[in-house]
Amino acid sequence: MAKESIKLSDSFGYKKLLRFTLPSIIMTVFTSVYSVVDGLFVSNFAGKEALAAVNIIFPVIMILGAIGFMMGTGGAALVAKTLGEGDKDRADAYFSMIIFVTIAAGIVLSAAGQAALKPLAQALGAKGETLTHAVLYARILLCSLTALMLQFVFQAFFVAAEKPKLGLIFTIVAGVANVILDAVFIVGLNLSVAGAAAATAVGQVIGGIGPIIYFARRKNKSLLRLKAVKPQLKPILNACGNGSSEFMTNVSMSIVTMLFNFQLMKIAGDNGVAAYSAIAYIQYIFVSIFLGYSTGSSPVISYHYGAQNRDELKGLLKKSLIIVAVFSALMTIASESLASPLSKLFVGYDYELYLMTRDGLRIAAAMFAVCGFNIFGSAFFTALNDGLVSAVISLMRTLVFQLITVMTLPIALGLNGVWMSVAIAEVLSIAVTATFLIAKRKKYGYA
Repeated sequence: MAKESIKLSDSFGYKKLLRFTLPSIIMTVFTSVYSVVDGLFVSNFAGKEALAAVNIIFPVIMILGAIGFMMGTGGAALVAKTLGEGDKDRADAYFSMIIFVTIAAGIVLSAAGQAALKPLAQALGAKGETLTHAVLYARILLCSLTALMLQFVFQAFFVAAEKPKLGLIFTIVAGVANVILDAVFIVGLNLSVAGAAAATAVGQVIGGIGPIIYFARRKNKSLLRLKAVKPQLKPILNACGNGSSEFMTNVSMSIVTMLFNFQLMKIAGDNGVAAYSAIAYIQYIFVSIFLGYSTGSSPVISYHYGAQNRDELKGLLKKSLIIVAVFSALMTIASESLASPLSKLFVGYDYELYLMTRDGLRIAAAMFAVCGFNIFGSAFFTALNDGLVSAVISLMRTLVFQLITVMTLPIALGLNGVWMSVAIAEVLSIAVTATFLIAKRKKYGYA
């Protein structure tokens, strides 16, 4: 007997909350895994110089793609709140405008990125063969930038449309295509970073363009439908403002990655950048569990905020903090225990690089004990349509504190200071998150 579908308007216990968010968690983890597959293939079949090149230039792609995160998270919160207020026609209009604006932004940014790519790569320290690899990889991915942005947008909107499982299906199909094509292009055809980029681009097209067909159908069985609408500036500005924290998070992470690469190049050369690439890929997989839970639970929070169900809001916050605490403990233990085999998976071909990666991962793993609370805290305020508070938490967590720690800790601690910097920044951010949760409790009625 099929389980009854879960609605945004339901009352959520632990079991129902986990059931509803599980597809989003799996979807985000799967997205991170198939992104990591590029790194695995490049590292093992193209070498550490190619891996360093990908890591140097990939932040540029993510800064541009972050527009999709902003439009998706901010827009989904606005649309879910509007659904909670009982206005489906307006929710469809907001949803449609966000999709069309994302497409236009993707086309413009792709063209601008192509023009500025080589000078950017050089400014980030790429030279010689590394520069050639970096520029080629990015040129291909810029061709699918619009699809990448749409993929980020739809990951949020599938949840708001009460179709998280369908979003998961699109992600799995895109991921499987990426993995298969990585093997064909990189291993079979020896296309190196060009093959990795082409495989990723195909996956992005599947995950970003496919959902348009579904949501444009008149009889799609979701809460939302894509339709022709008259442009309105206010809802787009609201979505951008509310999702600004997610935009800032991704931009900040990309900027910090560039700074990490700069510091590591000075301290440990190509090996340091390659080790950080592997560590960052592994961290991405673990952190994606928190991101997936936050993405899956946010539309529920937005809906009940719009419907003024304060008792449900209280329950959602309490249950979410407990769930995040359990995830945090499990992931900290797992990351410490799996540091050696995971490092071998990425860089086992070079013993010195393996040791550097393993030791760095064991130090950096401390971040998992606290980062989930900061990720959920920022997403919680986005769900409440308080983009300013969400942005402050994200800015302090992903930029300010990390810039301070990565610039200062290596002075005294060398390479270990680089690995420690993210964990220390997360600990500092906990104070900011807790302060806002306490200060805003009466305004929003969640405690």
